[in-house]
Amino acid sequence: MDVSTLDEHESDDAASGGVVLRELGRPGDLGWVLQAHGELYAAEYEWAVETVTARIVADYAQSAQPGRDAAWVAELDGHRVGCVFCVRLDARTAKLRLLLVDPRARGHGLGHRLVARCIEFARSAGYRRLVLWTNDPLAAARHVYLRAGFRLTGQESHHEFGLELLGQEYELDLTPSASPASAATAAT
Repeated sequence: MDVSTLDEHESDDAASGGVVLRELGRPGDLGWVLQAHGELYAAEYEWAVETVTARIVADYAQSAQPGRDAAWVAELDGHRVGCVFCVRLDARTAKLRLLLVDPRARGHGLGHRLVARCIEFARSAGYRRLVLWTNDPLAAARHVYLRAGFRLTGQESHHEFGLELLGQEYELDLTPSASPASAATAAT
């Protein structure tokens, strides 16, 4: 990726509260994703997420396929404050991973913008569905996912982060007949 060129949406983002979304790929981006997840989840929830996050980041760095996988970093005043990844699960399914918004960037609608960018990419890449896994205590993220049209498809207890948590799986149908615009058109 040529980081000297703007993401196709970057100029629009710059006019939106000083927050810029750009493709992940600058030196330090992957390390920041790992560090930010480790620090934020330890501080806010006392979760130990670094091992899981490191695997996801390493898999992306090693296996990302242009046009099938993508990731974005959000910046506020030149500082990284958010991220999201969209990775291929199979020919028809992508997975939203590692959504994070730094506390100093909350209230800018950044979580919604990151998820919307991921959905837009997944659709343009030809995926038929987008899935994600999260945890019950993450109410703000759940609100973002539900507002974007995701539906809860499963729940299961786990101890992956050192505490007993309720993991949740969500899914979004990306087929044209399932899009909000298609539903609105069909209703008229």
